[in-house]
Amino acid sequence: MNPIDPRIHQVLDGEIPREALPQDLRRVVERLESAAALLAAAPEGRSVAERVLARLRRPARSPVRRLAQWLTAPHPVTLRIRPVWSLALAATLVLLMLLPEERSVPVLGEHEGIAQFVARFPGAHSVQVVGSFNDWRTGTIPLEDRDGDGVWRAVVVLPAGAHEYMFVVDDERWVPDYSANRFVEDDFGRENSVLIVRPVKG
Repeated sequence: MNPIDPRIHQVLDGEIPREALPQDLRRVVERLESAAALLAAAPEGRSVAERVLARLRRPARSPVRRLAQWLTAPHPVTLRIRPVWSLALAATLVLLMLLPEERSVPVLGEHEGIAQFVARFPGAHSVQVVGSFNDWRTGTIPLEDRDGDGVWRAVVVLPAGAHEYMFVVDDERWVPDYSANRFVEDDFGRENSVLIVRPVKG
């Protein structure tokens, strides 16, 4: 704390005139007189100390009010993800994307079985199977080449027994299944493949 120049005391006590002080000390005297005037204008019985103590004695806010104020006030939120957890999360998302889609399991009747059709037609745009089981109608049983390797597949539920069939490639070429074990000539001079479907039950 800096001591007050004794000449300031002398001016405030009226011992020397204010004009006897240098300019910087005159400004100090003016500030002190302004402060004294403010204190003198305060209500009687309310000194500076009393006003400070009255402010300190304010009742504390209740816990409910403090909680309500905390809930309504905005708070910054910072999310920090460690690199290991980031990699684990990314790997999980990739794995979920690569998992094969769940396929509904067909419900088989007592006299039905499952037929698997597999044919290799590289460069084909579409392959379907037609036969005695769908009246040789196209557009009913398409095969799929999911990985683009030229191998087309389809799994179909058919009645148990012998069925004649052929593949239709790109809606134009009718081709027998050369991997079949049996063939039979049709009325048009072509060979149809023969598939034996055995019932799953019994």
